[in-house]
Amino acid sequence: MKVLIVGLGSIATKHITALREIDRATEIYALRSGNSSVSDIKEGVINVFELSDFDMNQIDFVIVANPTAYHFATITQFIEFGKPLFIEKPIFSEITEETNALVSLVVERNILTYVACNLRFLESIIKIKKLINDERINEVNVYGGSFLPDWRPTMDYRTVYSANKDMGGGVHIDLIHELDYIYWLLGEPLDRRAFFSNRSTLDISAFDYANYLWIYKEFSVSIILNYYRRDSKRTLEIVTERATYLVDLLNNAIYMDGNLIFSSNQRIKDTYTPQMNYFLTEVLKGSNSFNTIEEANRILELCIQD
Repeated sequence: MKVLIVGLGSIATKHITALREIDRATEIYALRSGNSSVSDIKEGVINVFELSDFDMNQIDFVIVANPTAYHFATITQFIEFGKPLFIEKPIFSEITEETNALVSLVVERNILTYVACNLRFLESIIKIKKLINDERINEVNVYGGSFLPDWRPTMDYRTVYSANKDMGGGVHIDLIHELDYIYWLLGEPLDRRAFFSNRSTLDISAFDYANYLWIYKEFSVSIILNYYRRDSKRTLEIVTERATYLVDLLNNAIYMDGNLIFSSNQRIKDTYTPQMNYFLTEVLKGSNSFNTIEEANRILELCIQD
């Protein structure tokens, strides 16, 4: 198997690790910008500096893992080759007529796509989906808070794309995972409200706080996201007619009325391998059932349009 990766940052490294856990013989090529150093390489990854000098026919699929702001240009560039696309979330940093047209073109040309949202592969999320299948829900509360400076401790957090609006950053974009798994668990809301701000002490241009209200026929979902919480917390609370379920995503555990009913040693960092395995065994065979570019585009609309 031969794979081309566009972008070679931290998220690309996670996908590379996942690929090698599944098939160590995978040949990995990385399309680098012209200002990348020839010595700037990762072990076993072959740098490619000019796509015109590269034979795309040998590639099985492309991973789009560069900053979100460049996804539109990258996807546009690779459409002509017709190769399956594994796209890091979110697909774009904004919704425009041009981005919608690109999504339509990808679908029209029958290009296989998957947009990565790895929390769908967290065992506690998979379990809660089954547990609430026949439950009458009254209320759902989602919280995702962490400290942006801790994400990449060796770098100035103000310089990374997450902190910069012009680079497509923002907590509502970075933590679209929370909206994605709610969409997967509960479907599309009938209506929604959203509020975004960047008033915290982080002093960044991108939004560092997002508050959503998704409205369904019989209940509502509150989703709060932030970049400034030092003691990270990532939880899903579902209040049903019968019980209250609390999913602790960071510890991969589920509590029902305060009692532990499910736990796993798997952590969020471990979800990249089952996600990649799903791509290899389902998406590449044409049997993908979720997170196509169409579905991901709709979730992005729900994410960024207030």
